[in-house]
Amino acid sequence: MRVPKRVKMVEVGPRDGLQNEQVIVPTEVKIGLIDRLSAAGLSAIEVTSFVSPKWVPQMADNARVLAGITRRPGVSYSALVPTMQGFQAALAAGVDEIAVFGSASESFSQKNINCSIAESLERFGAVIAAARRNGIPVRGYVSCVLGCPYEGEVSPKAVAQVAARLLAMGCYEISLGDTIGLAGPAKAQAMIRTVAARVPRERLAVHFHDTYGLALANILSVLELGIAVVDSSVDGLGGCPYAKGAAGNVASEDLLCMLNGLGIETGVDLGELIAAGAYISSFLDRPFGSKVARALVGKG
Repeated sequence: MRVPKRVKMVEVGPRDGLQNEQVIVPTEVKIGLIDRLSAAGLSAIEVTSFVSPKWVPQMADNARVLAGITRRPGVSYSALVPTMQGFQAALAAGVDEIAVFGSASESFSQKNINCSIAESLERFGAVIAAARRNGIPVRGYVSCVLGCPYEGEVSPKAVAQVAARLLAMGCYEISLGDTIGLAGPAKAQAMIRTVAARVPRERLAVHFHDTYGLALANILSVLELGIAVVDSSVDGLGGCPYAKGAAGNVASEDLLCMLNGLGIETGVDLGELIAAGAYISSFLDRPFGSKVARALVGKG
């Protein structure tokens, strides 16, 4: 088996994981979670988003979160920023990096951000250009890369087209998101091969949801193709309000356990990561979302 010697884990729990929670998580709890994730050795943490609080009330405290965290050297604290208004607010709050969020599915784009794929890319153009002028790196997300809850199958060529556009616009990395978590390793590899024909593999990341329990299998399959950046969510937090039944991202703890077993370096401490998951799980008063945490700590 040929896999990368080192994998970068991108932690998305504080943003992608918490944004769909019905209970508003207090700012101090979010800060506590982010600080614990930093202490675990994660070098990339998506901490919040700068979107309208009308649509995502969980993220209304974005600036307070960024102001309250203890920033560690070598850690990038990023935020999702879909508009110029959001970018200006994120810049003022001292964000290290921003992300823009597109889709490979026209129907999902309309449902999720109320515009077509072409319109979304046009909007992102101004945001990406402004970020680059200010020395802020931009990461691009593409959702529905292995299927859409409204359209079903999504062509890998459509994924490659959106990914290539985001790269050309100035995104340093493109994260390919399996929003509904239905496809298995064969389709995951086929999609990566198609996208990699237009976007260098070292500029690609993956973002797998675990709805059907296939996330780790899919991740392993694309590691074998040279992908070395993987998004994950502590305690398996998350989901998608527009994709019925969509579970959260693969749990960071479970991903790390698999990478450790493969001898892949990450720089992340499993014990500290489990502690971070236990912290947020305790606040939310629910069983662990990570199988590794359940096995080692016993809170099932």
